[in-house]
Amino acid sequence: MKFNKIRKSFVRVFGGNILTENFIINNMRFFVVLIIIIFVFISHRYTYLQKMSEIENLQRELKDAKYESLTISSNLTQASRQTEIEKLIVQYGLDIKISNEPIYYIKK
Repeated sequence: MKFNKIRKSFVRVFGGNILTENFIINNMRFFVVLIIIIFVFISHRYTYLQKMSEIENLQRELKDAKYESLTISSNLTQASRQTEIEKLIVQYGLDIKISNEPIYYIKK
């Protein structure tokens, strides 16, 4: 007896008879709105995941740019030290001497 009930309900659902029942027909607007809301939520989640992936990529690029800037800054600081400049003058054989006299400022 239970098997017959299960069989009848299975045939009713998959046979398409359930779509012609009064409950489904009376609540068709609700089902359509429900399906639209489900699609909106799914598309919103997909868009959210794309944006989060883009934010992570941009943060990684920013971190790389900061490290590159720090490296360039340290190289510039090292190259502009007085001892480094003196070594380069000697290396290239330039006839430039470093002044031992202090700097004088002229006031108006």
